[in-house]
Amino acid sequence: MEHHFGDGRHEALRKSVREFAEREVAPRVPEMERSRSVDHELSRLIAEQGWIGATVGQEHGGMGLGHLAKTIIIEEISRVSGAMGAMVQASQLGVAKIVHFGDEAQRRTWLPEVAAGRCLPTIAVTEYGSGGHVLGMTTSAVRDGDDYVLNGQKVFVGNSHVGDLHGVVVRTGTGSRGLSAFLVESDRPGFSLGEHQGTMGLHGFSFGELLFEDCRVPAANMLGAEGDGLSVAYSSSVLYGRANLAAVALGIHRALVEETSAYASEVFRYGKPLAEVPSVKLKLGQMQSRLMMATLSLYHAVSLLDQGRPCDHELINAKLVNVEYALDTARNAMEVHAAQGLYTHRPIERYLRDAHHIFAPAGTSDVQLLRLGEAALGVDRGQWSDRLSERITEHLAVPVG
Repeated sequence: MEHHFGDGRHEALRKSVREFAEREVAPRVPEMERSRSVDHELSRLIAEQGWIGATVGQEHGGMGLGHLAKTIIIEEISRVSGAMGAMVQASQLGVAKIVHFGDEAQRRTWLPEVAAGRCLPTIAVTEYGSGGHVLGMTTSAVRDGDDYVLNGQKVFVGNSHVGDLHGVVVRTGTGSRGLSAFLVESDRPGFSLGEHQGTMGLHGFSFGELLFEDCRVPAANMLGAEGDGLSVAYSSSVLYGRANLAAVALGIHRALVEETSAYASEVFRYGKPLAEVPSVKLKLGQMQSRLMMATLSLYHAVSLLDQGRPCDHELINAKLVNVEYALDTARNAMEVHAAQGLYTHRPIERYLRDAHHIFAPAGTSDVQLLRLGEAALGVDRGQWSDRLSERITEHLAVPVG
């Protein structure tokens, strides 16, 4: 399927990322699948290409190409490895908090390091006891002189074990204005990591536990003002997280359609290619239709984001559509492959396992539907894409739209 999103720069970017992914990432996939351990070396190699800085302005050493370029990068890496696509999206999600809420000193200090691939940022919000209910968190920060002292635990943190700079949302008071966000370097005393746990999919990626035990952080490391933590969490999730995860799902989805179409063309049944069996061709048609709709929903949303136009609902819908359609297509792909899809020397079962990992982060499909229901009723509470439009568009090398 031809791509018609963006301009010549975007198409050149897609070509270079695809070539890199097939040359550098694909050969490492079997070992990541076998060991199920975090691939630190490959994560660094990808970061060194400068792609984590897609939305970072050129004045800070970034690409300044915005969210459409970011989407292309994540999709193309995910097409080859969902795990490394997840690594890229988690790092780029970590960029959001600094771009949106960092002061000049924080942006000048950290964004060039991120853009150069020397720093992999994360964002840490979720806790075991609260899940998607952000206000239910209990990890705390208490002011002590020029520092804050952090105590507690964060879980399901993307890039937990490769991250250098954790954006941690903690409780500094009561209620919705009682959350604040801090930049916590991974070498701070009192900070440690939980043991890396094996998971169903995304082998090579880490999404684990951050532990804080009297971890002292300078007040200068606070993002925004005290009480801005909820805004940091929500805006990052809506404006970066949902589109990023949709892009991972889209890359996996594209790989599913390509692999299944190739298989159905090469395998013969009843003296003709499997693809000519009407029921199989119908499944391929359904998979292709879903892929086209998922692609349109995501690229439409991020194009609006780059233009500084209100698009929270489009971003929410893109996450919903891409996750659900990728899971539906994964089932169809397994049906077409039948028993062959169950063997680990073929990638279909890996794509299916990886796709399931994209369902929960940045809100399950039910959460997205609830937000879209509020949009239909006209009772949503404003859009982050509108409130932060200047910060989103100010670093684009060439204006979009």
